[in-house]
Amino acid sequence: MNNGLFDASVWEKAWQEDPKAMANKFKAMGMNPHTSFDHKAKVFNEEVFSSAGRERSERIITWMEGQGVDFSGLTVLDVGAASGGFTVPFMERGARVTAVEPNVPLSELFLENTAAAAPGQVELVREAFEDIDIAARGWLNAFDLVFVSMCPAVFDWESAEKVISCARQYCYISTSAGVQEHSLMNELLPLLTGREVHAESSDMAYLMQLLYLKGYSYESIISREAKSKEVSPEEAFAEVLEMLPLHHLDGNDTVRQTVQDYLHTAYPEQKVIIRQGGRFGKVLIRLQDQRMYSRAAAASSIQ
Repeated sequence: MNNGLFDASVWEKAWQEDPKAMANKFKAMGMNPHTSFDHKAKVFNEEVFSSAGRERSERIITWMEGQGVDFSGLTVLDVGAASGGFTVPFMERGARVTAVEPNVPLSELFLENTAAAAPGQVELVREAFEDIDIAARGWLNAFDLVFVSMCPAVFDWESAEKVISCARQYCYISTSAGVQEHSLMNELLPLLTGREVHAESSDMAYLMQLLYLKGYSYESIISREAKSKEVSPEEAFAEVLEMLPLHHLDGNDTVRQTVQDYLHTAYPEQKVIIRQGGRFGKVLIRLQDQRMYSRAAAASSIQ
């Protein structure tokens, strides 16, 4: 068996250099992850606080509560808080939240969404977590829970260690666990590249292996999430052009014509149904009581 499978340094280097890793994809596209979302902030906020969005956040929080996380009085560092999709239910459960969100439109929406918080219950830090000196800020082991959901602040092992080091009891991290699924792009990519779409490496795979090799105790889950929408061919065309750099393609005349021809042939009724989603990983790291959690045992200890 290859000893590299159990060599943490091999995995750390591989994560840093993998062109499919999230941070390297952003770099290849010339994207700034803290500003590229500006034009989508309003739509994103509406989705997060829709009934489906609230149901999603409740599923995740309920899963954490099922592992023994009690949010009442808990101090939480919400890294990449966006418009407050998790901060709001945290504060509704009685937690005190320090939220980090550098994106300007999202941070403005965050302030609107958390306006009902009690004085001192929610603090917003408008900086990129990567740029924060956590020792100087006094954040080392300062929070009961550090929460990082689908945020570019975790992009290699060094960055993962940085968020973990802020936690006393728990650290939650979620990220993609495979190729992002977009039904229209999956239909087009074989035409544009001559290759079928296959599973690829993911940040979650590196994170899970390194947590194991570094000796952490954790609970994890991989789930498949999906949503559908109906758009016009013009909207679908614009969406495909925006996604091309993710697949190392440019919108030259040949590519544009191929996309337009396909939309005209495959969707003659001028309605394009796009299904998007994929597999996503969630991990809850235990830093104090590292035994397997038992609700029954916890309930009996209280009585």
